Amino acid sequence: MGPPGGGRNPVTPRLMRHFNYLAFTELEDPSKRTIFGTILSGWTQSNAELQPFGPIAVGTCISVYNTITTQLLPTPSKSHYTFNLRDLSKVFQGMLMSDSTKLNGLNDFLRLWFHESQRVFADRLVNDEDRNWFTALLQDKMKTDFGVEMSAVVTSDPLLYCDFATENYEARPYVEVLDHAQLIHKLMEFQNDYNKVSTAQMNLVLFMDAVRHVCRISRIIRQSLGNALLLGVGGSGRQSLTRLSAHVSDYDLFQIELSKNYGTVEWHDDLKKVMMKAGMDNVPMVFLFSDTQIKKESFLEDLNNLLNSGDVPNIYAPDDLENIYAAMKPIISDADMAPTKTNMFSAYTKRVRANLHSVITMSPLGEVFRARLRQFPALVNCCTIDWFSEWPPDALRSVAVRFFSELSELNVSEAIRSGLVLMCQEMHSTVAINSVRFLQELSRHNYVTPTSYLELLRIFNKLLLLKTTELNAAINRTKGGLDKLLSTAEEVTVLQTELEGMQPMIEEAVREAAETVTKIVQDTKTAEETKTVVQKEEEQAMEKARITITIAEDAQRDLNEALPTLEAALASLKSLNKADVVEVRSMQRPPEGVKVVIEAVCIMKNIKPKKTAEKKDDYWEVGKALLVDPQKFLDSLFTYDKENISEPVIKAIQPYIDSETFQPSAIAKVSKACTSVCLWVRAMYKYHFINKAVEPKREALKIAQAELESTQAALASAKRKLKDTEMGLIAMQRKHAECVKKKEDLEVNMKECEARLIRADRLITGLAGEKVRWADTVTNLSNILSNIVGDVLVAAGCVAYLGSFTGEYRMHMVNEWISGLKQLKIPHNEQCNLNDTLSDPVKVRAWQIAGLPRDNLSVENGVIVQYARRWPLFIDPQGQANKWIKNLEKDKFLEVIKMSDKDFLRSLENSIRFGKPCLLENIGEELDPALEPVLLQQTFKQQGVVVLKLGDTIITFNDEFRFYITTKLPNPHYTPETSAKVTLVNFTLSPSGIEDQLLALVVAKERPDLEDAKNHLIVHNAKMKGDLKAIEDKILMKLSSSQGSPVDDLDFIQTLEASKITSDEIKMKVAVAEQTEKDIDATRSQYIPVAVSTRILFFCVAALSNIDPMYQYSLEWFLGIFILSMKMAQVAVDIGQRGQHINDYFMFSLYCNICRSLFEKHKLLFAFLLCIRKMEHDKAIDMEEYRHFLTGVTQKTSDLPNPAPDWLSERSWTEVLGLGSLPNCSSIPVEFAKHLSEFKAFFDSPEPHRHELPSKWQGKLSDFQRLLVLRCLRPDKITNALQDFVVNHIGQKFVEPQTADLNIVYLESSPMTPLIFILSQGTDPAADLYKFAEEAKFSKKMSAISLGQGQGPRAEAMFKEAAEKGLWVFFQNCHLAPSWMPSLERLIETINPERVHKDFRLWLTSMPSSNFPVYILQNGSKITIEPPRGIKANLLRSYAGFNDDFLKSCGEEKNAAFHYLLESLCFFHGICLERRKFGSLGFNIPYEFTDGDLRICVSQLKMFLLEYSDVPFKVLIYTAGHINYGGRVTDDWDRRCLMNILNGFYSPEVLVTGFSFSPSGIYKQINPESDQDGYLFYLRSLPLNDSPEIFGLHENANITFAQNETYRCLEALLLLQPKSSSGGGKTREEVMEEAGNSIMAAVPKAFDLFSVIQKYPVLYEQSMNTVLIQELIRYNRLLVVIHRSLYDMLKALKGLVVMSLQLELMANSLYMNQVPAMWADKVSKSSC
Repeated sequence: MGPPGGGRNPVTPRLMRHFNYLAFTELEDPSKRTIFGTILSGWTQSNAELQPFGPIAVGTCISVYNTITTQLLPTPSKSHYTFNLRDLSKVFQGMLMSDSTKLNGLNDFLRLWFHESQRVFADRLVNDEDRNWFTALLQDKMKTDFGVEMSAVVTSDPLLYCDFATENYEARPYVEVLDHAQLIHKLMEFQNDYNKVSTAQMNLVLFMDAVRHVCRISRIIRQSLGNALLLGVGGSGRQSLTRLSAHVSDYDLFQIELSKNYGTVEWHDDLKKVMMKAGMDNVPMVFLFSDTQIKKESFLEDLNNLLNSGDVPNIYAPDDLENIYAAMKPIISDADMAPTKTNMFSAYTKRVRANLHSVITMSPLGEVFRARLRQFPALVNCCTIDWFSEWPPDALRSVAVRFFSELSELNVSEAIRSGLVLMCQEMHSTVAINSVRFLQELSRHNYVTPTSYLELLRIFNKLLLLKTTELNAAINRTKGGLDKLLSTAEEVTVLQTELEGMQPMIEEAVREAAETVTKIVQDTKTAEETKTVVQKEEEQAMEKARITITIAEDAQRDLNEALPTLEAALASLKSLNKADVVEVRSMQRPPEGVKVVIEAVCIMKNIKPKKTAEKKDDYWEVGKALLVDPQKFLDSLFTYDKENISEPVIKAIQPYIDSETFQPSAIAKVSKACTSVCLWVRAMYKYHFINKAVEPKREALKIAQAELESTQAALASAKRKLKDTEMGLIAMQRKHAECVKKKEDLEVNMKECEARLIRADRLITGLAGEKVRWADTVTNLSNILSNIVGDVLVAAGCVAYLGSFTGEYRMHMVNEWISGLKQLKIPHNEQCNLNDTLSDPVKVRAWQIAGLPRDNLSVENGVIVQYARRWPLFIDPQGQANKWIKNLEKDKFLEVIKMSDKDFLRSLENSIRFGKPCLLENIGEELDPALEPVLLQQTFKQQGVVVLKLGDTIITFNDEFRFYITTKLPNPHYTPETSAKVTLVNFTLSPSGIEDQLLALVVAKERPDLEDAKNHLIVHNAKMKGDLKAIEDKILMKLSSSQGSPVDDLDFIQTLEASKITSDEIKMKVAVAEQTEKDIDATRSQYIPVAVSTRILFFCVAALSNIDPMYQYSLEWFLGIFILSMKMAQVAVDIGQRGQHINDYFMFSLYCNICRSLFEKHKLLFAFLLCIRKMEHDKAIDMEEYRHFLTGVTQKTSDLPNPAPDWLSERSWTEVLGLGSLPNCSSIPVEFAKHLSEFKAFFDSPEPHRHELPSKWQGKLSDFQRLLVLRCLRPDKITNALQDFVVNHIGQKFVEPQTADLNIVYLESSPMTPLIFILSQGTDPAADLYKFAEEAKFSKKMSAISLGQGQGPRAEAMFKEAAEKGLWVFFQNCHLAPSWMPSLERLIETINPERVHKDFRLWLTSMPSSNFPVYILQNGSKITIEPPRGIKANLLRSYAGFNDDFLKSCGEEKNAAFHYLLESLCFFHGICLERRKFGSLGFNIPYEFTDGDLRICVSQLKMFLLEYSDVPFKVLIYTAGHINYGGRVTDDWDRRCLMNILNGFYSPEVLVTGFSFSPSGIYKQINPESDQDGYLFYLRSLPLNDSPEIFGLHENANITFAQNETYRCLEALLLLQPKSSSGGGKTREEVMEEAGNSIMAAVPKAFDLFSVIQKYPVLYEQSMNTVLIQELIRYNRLLVVIHRSLYDMLKALKGLVVMSLQLELMANSLYMNQVPAMWADKVSKSSC
């Protein structure tokens, strides 16, 4: 355990006696120097230059550490400022990451040391003040220890070291980064690389602050046993930067994925998975864990163990352990260690610790964070802390600059762009400042996170694109229409000119046509003659052509005989290749056949032979020469001129042809090539003779062809002549047709021109009214477009930031932003606001028809919902947003779900998949973590389809999906993490919104015809205006899309005329409707006073929840009473009088219904609140005076001396001086002394609230201002004065006791509305309920259960059975089962009105509890159960439980005695209850007497009277005094007092009519023959406030009680007031410290008992001395606790000791000016 004291839980000697003590003192500085000096010297060995500085650096580090531990102490706001030796070692561990050989000299060494010290110590500091202090400390150490100025060492800002900035990525040297721009570029590359491999894309703007954090996180996880605790609000980038850092370090990252049923088992499975991967697979891992994922605190216990030891107890199953041993066994063997299970698991754990780096992200806000640090110290001790501060200005600036630079639609100057950047920063800081004020004044939380800033920029981007596109389209469309309209007017002038020039052209065309006809007749005759001649010549030519063809065919037939032979020879030649020819040539002794063939070829080629010696012809040698080039030889054969073979050649070749040896068959035997050549020679020979025979025929053919050509030439000439003639004729005909057509066209054009003129006139006339308006529209739209940048920025700010604020705050901030736009000269419209910039009137009308309230704030909310990028979360205590969304999305099959639904995730999944809207209603302050992917819209593409992972399921994401969330909590506190995921929209009712609804309701009930007409007009007007807009859009669309002139678009002109008629009709109808609406509104306005009065009452009721969490009322319940009041109120013809009747009746009806659910101490307060709110609205009261009345003054505002210190206390005089600050009472302090006697009389009066003031002020001061004077002088009578004030202004009935009748409550209830008894201490409504159940014949149909641990399932089963069978269920003590309350809420929410039995009722009892569901309270009927206040109220309640039959139940003989004693007993009961208010003057100990005591006494009274002939007073006194009432009394003196009081009521003297129970005679016996109504009549005449005489006490006995009650009442009223804040206030810690010091100075030290005993010895004769000593002992115990706790608290506030839970609770109590619970527990009850 830690050292004793310092706020830690004390350990009793009774426990410590069982142990031997062993104390571990803090490590001494020499030991630290030895340890860390050895470590550092080993590192500096490689660099001799650094070795002398090692010991100095160690001493400096230890000195810095010692200074930090004594100066930076853990306070409540800096609870993580705890340091230990691990932190000191981390400095050296960080230095050892660098290579000492790379450091050049002392400056490099000190720079590294400075950086590591900053990372370990400064990174956890929460503000610049602490960081600057630490930097100054290091600067001082550099100068004193090393003689170096820090400016020479730290040369760059920021100073960054990392191991990923160099190109040598494999070695990863840990070095200083000098080029920051290059580092940012490198990180951008890493980010791009991450986005390539990850489905969850990151688009981070890496400004310098983000780069710092990446370097810090990367440094931590690269260290051995490096774990990080990242502290900052949600949305500050902790998780994103961790992911990037893990990717940079090439580590795997693991993060748990929560689902609805995620629990301890799943948590352990995930932990086991990541640990085994790090330990068995030896994979470096980053385990990212956020405090939003803590579903159970046991998660942190496991994480604490993991950080401490690398293991979580009992997490591994036997199979897991076997796998671990199997994996570790080779490792152990390689290390020469025994493979025992212990060694193997130890090696595994070391691997886990080395490879697994936990990064925990937590929010430092709230008490939960401090409690977790206390309970799980490893979060601080084993982690390096990195504090994420608010984004600095340069971060905001760089992010904005990046966004605006990528925004192509932002076409503005550089000055305006810079102004936009500054304006974004200003907006962010403005909202942050106003969020603080929002919390101080309205106790509402709103968090401004970096996510909000990014949302602002993204929404600006989206809206700017949307609005510029929209405006440009509107301008272009309208301008296009306007241009077409202007061009049409110009076209009319052109058409008129054209029309005048067309007539002469038509006459000329007619003349030309007649001339053309004459010429056509002549040309036709000539053409016919020429045609006859041509036909005759054509016949002759055809005959000659036939003869020529016959000759040609005959010649061709002869040639065809030789062609096959020729073709065969040529084909054979083609089959030869070079090798065949070379083969022949290469023959040295060719065969005879070869020679013959060569000879034949030479003859055919006319090649001379060579003469041999024998003079023979030798063709072989010359033939071989032909064969030198085989291809050339073959080509020569193919190209041989076969047409011109000479006769000598034929003669020379003839012998060869005739020779048998020259036959192809013979040649084939000797050579293939020669065979083909032989065939060729023979083919040439044959072709020669056939060609010779064909030659005459060819000559004849030539002659015939020549004649044919001559004939055809003559024929062609004739045809040409004919064609020319015909073409001329055709030309003339064409000319004639053209003339006719020209005439017709001119006539048509003339008619068309006339028609176009008519159409143009129709078009211009139809759009005459639009021309000016469109021109104005273009001008206005152009102005808006030029100023759109500022307007959109303000609108984006409203959407991103202002959803959770009320209307007043929104207006204030928008005005500040507009001022900023003016200062920065950013273009904007003068009165730019969200609605004017983004709202669509037609759409707004549709929203309002769907149920959106008509006030400006609600319309803003609708616009925010429409344009927000995140899903909306409505703060909707009265269900307005819920109703609106259900109506709005009804046609799209809205899915309504609740968190309590078992299958709500499945319903949500279906909505996402099918694109249906989904409403999640009635959530609490925490959202199910399983919703995170939906809230963050974490979609990604899979196989080209957009999907989303919900839990373990990947589902298709439909773009039509919409998600809405509502909560009924009036003032929920959502964490920054939740706020960053949703768009909070404050739908709390505004005064104008509720007033409009109430006016509609009252008119609907009073004048349904008017309201129906009004609603019809609203819908009809919306439709007509929509139609008008559609008509205009249609006209503009047709104008802009028409090709050519609109004058030619007959369909358009007809549409225009029809639209114009419709438009004019609609405009007339709209004008009539608007006038009708004005008339209706004028009539409706007469009911406005009713709506205003009702609105005032509603907000009075709504404010009650500030006093007690059980005072929750729904709007539906309120409106139900209002509707009933309108039915029941007195009828009147005059509307004003009728409205007054409604107001009066409703006000009292509401008061009665509310009082039924209020505790007695709050009923007068509520009546006074109603009165004040009405007067405030009527301006009948000065609110400054009212605030003074509530708060008073705490210090003198003037130095005037107290004129009457003998009777006027200093506190009262201070209050009197405070009146001087009020204009109407400013003369009282100055002239008080002049009227001292009159004020003394006022002060001494038994009824000062009715006593006259000094004459000067009696008639001058109003009733309320008299209360101010009374508060100064006699605060004990303020309660009485408030009663008179209420009576004077709203009536006596508002201060009369109101009793609750179960029968009335039951009749007003339904199976859907639970009936809730709100208990006070010592009360139990069970008996009354059982009695009522018996009267209602449900005693056998009612089951009851007292809730507590383990009773939930049984209660749920009872509920379901009762709802099905129509039974009653009675759940008692709901406050004892807070964990089951959400289940109860779910059960009530899921009651189906159509299926539940009509007799079913749910009865609940609960003490006031903040855990009781608001939904049940708002929708249930509430009844407070407590003794009434005052004798009168007690008597009325007692007699309300009797009836005439009971009063006559003792018979005529005993009836009088029974009546007398019954009244006496009821008086006695009331006195016993009311004496408690006098404190120890009433009874030494406050006893909880109940109605059960009275009931048993009444039962015994009746029984004994019937059994005894005389009245048995002794028996009655004994049973009542010693048993029934006395049984509760534990103090003898109290018993003696009780019996004495009882003897005054149970005595023979009371059996007389007129017997007085008090000296004044007010309280007396009445005629015993009175019935119940007679008794109630008398009791109602009793005074409202009890005089102490009825209790037998002096008048002054009431003063202390009355004063306390006054101050309690004023405190409660103060809670109902709106708060205001002022600058320069003290911090929470300063207030606590000041209160602690003042109390410690005022509280005395413990008394010296020894001295007291000596002075007041314990003697028989002095028995009071014993009491004195006992009381002193008790008092000393209290004093010791007060002094010790205050001493510890003050030290804890300074950080000297740990702030324990008990000390924190005590400090909170002092801050709220309450008595700490640990002190109250030590107070003796007898001394109260």
